[in-house]
Amino acid sequence: MTGKTSQSGAWLRRFRPAPDATVRVVCLPHAGGSASAFFPLTRHLPPSVDLLAVQYPGRQERHQEKALTDLGALADEVASALTPMTDLPLLLFGHSMGAVVGFETAARLESGGVNPPLGIIVSGRRSPTIHRHETVHLLDDAGLLKEIQALSGTQARILDDPDMVRMIVKPLRADYTAIETYSHSSGVRLRCPVSAFVGDSDPRVTPAEAEAWRGLTSGPFWMRTFSGGHFYLNGAEREVAAAMVEDLRTLSEGAFEVAG
Repeated sequence: MTGKTSQSGAWLRRFRPAPDATVRVVCLPHAGGSASAFFPLTRHLPPSVDLLAVQYPGRQERHQEKALTDLGALADEVASALTPMTDLPLLLFGHSMGAVVGFETAARLESGGVNPPLGIIVSGRRSPTIHRHETVHLLDDAGLLKEIQALSGTQARILDDPDMVRMIVKPLRADYTAIETYSHSSGVRLRCPVSAFVGDSDPRVTPAEAEAWRGLTSGPFWMRTFSGGHFYLNGAEREVAAAMVEDLRTLSEGAFEVAG
């Protein structure tokens, strides 16, 4: 199911060929998540959209690599992996921790002399300007697993498998360390449009906290609300894909066709 892209080594996965693509969507996972979380989206996106998913180190086939605990370093690596992929217009989609990784990656691409991203979709995450003191990464393994179980982001069968738990707990802790110790630099602001997606019953993000992303771009901002909690996109891939395509059509302003 999962395959590396030909150009970007370990960091990016492509789940289907897209030889006729006119635009590229890059998905960034939540804390503890992997690239395969976005595989279901491929069924609902038109052939004109090339979907890539970021594979962070420390999980799945990268399980022998050390997971990064610094979000800035993670964004550096993702931006480097994406630089060769800017031959097509690029839209970033990040969920939860991935929203902040995507924001920092977009900032690096905008300042790096490459084609800047069309825009970014920040999903299931409050604006980085809203700080909370969070210490999930300091919990013991049982407490860490209880946290992700409460958010319904991990299948129960995985948490019931001791071997799987041993495999996921280290990268999970690293991701929580990265996002909970991250501090937004006040000067970092995007030029590209920002679109915020949020679940209407997300216990971690209020509508006002999602709306606060507006202040982190000099470009347009809009927000969409979906039915569900923190992982509203599980089971709503068709609706999320349709919203992505609608955003892409808005962002393209007729510069390219998003068929489907």
